Amino acid sequence: MSKVSIIIRCYNEEEHIGRLLSGILQQTVKDVEIILVDSGSTDATLSIACRYPMRVLHISPKEFSFGRSLNKGCAAAHGDLLVFASAHVYPLYEDWLEKLIDPLELDPKVALSYGGQRGDERTKYSEHQVFAHWFPPEADYDQGHPFCNNANAVVRRKLWERFPYDEQVTGLEDLDWARRVTAQGYKIAYAAEAVIVHVHNETPRRIYNRYHREAIAHKLIFPDQRFSSTDFVRLFATNVASDLYHARRDRVLLGNGKSIFTFRLMQFWGTYKGFRQHGTISRQLKQTFYYPRGLSRTTPNPDPAGSRALIKYEH
Repeated sequence: MSKVSIIIRCYNEEEHIGRLLSGILQQTVKDVEIILVDSGSTDATLSIACRYPMRVLHISPKEFSFGRSLNKGCAAAHGDLLVFASAHVYPLYEDWLEKLIDPLELDPKVALSYGGQRGDERTKYSEHQVFAHWFPPEADYDQGHPFCNNANAVVRRKLWERFPYDEQVTGLEDLDWARRVTAQGYKIAYAAEAVIVHVHNETPRRIYNRYHREAIAHKLIFPDQRFSSTDFVRLFATNVASDLYHARRDRVLLGNGKSIFTFRLMQFWGTYKGFRQHGTISRQLKQTFYYPRGLSRTTPNPDPAGSRALIKYEH
């Protein structure tokens, strides 16, 4: 099996970093290298992280970009496979890492593999729907488009050396990288069973900022694209309707109506404000990023009964 390095970008993640590092140490893949790239944490993040076997690299807030932080971690890593994990995620199963790297071990043409994501009890209902739409239960080891997510992904070091991350984009550096390597004939794989919990507990303003930042990056990566006022109205309305439908079916509509409206408003208003330019978004990317989940009712990432070991965390 290839040597694995795990690179974690972090800033003030004292609430989550210990759970992620504990989960890594419980994986079936052993002897991994862990590198923490910290961009100026002022809380207890580093003191908690130092209880675990890992290295800390520092990048100043003035120098930080998502791509620059990743490049710094990748340059310091020794692994053949470079795994990326957000500091506010944690694995559910002991074979998370094994499942994540499997596509690259099986097929030399796979450049990147990304895993499934779920929310937890803090996750807003609409974000649960985003996860269900972006990370379906079926794996796809040659998905045919560049969508991926660096909160839970792995790339080949040799390809990163050829294609370092763009340090100028304000987000979606993963999409930009995948676009470049697929243009060279490589594949992007989705490993549905490599599932993590991704904790987002954001204020409306932070939701707006996240989607605004990503929309700015999207238009830099695809300069001929736009997100019109018609797109804003239509996609806001259809996603709210879809969320309300699923909330009613899940019997959790009561108490989630305001949250659904606020989340989708901030999501699409931020996207609209970031996309103020000429051109059109490709139908495939628009379908992936912005369209509602639809009316299908599937259980995300079903696990074969009794075949996977759950990680036990202390509460």
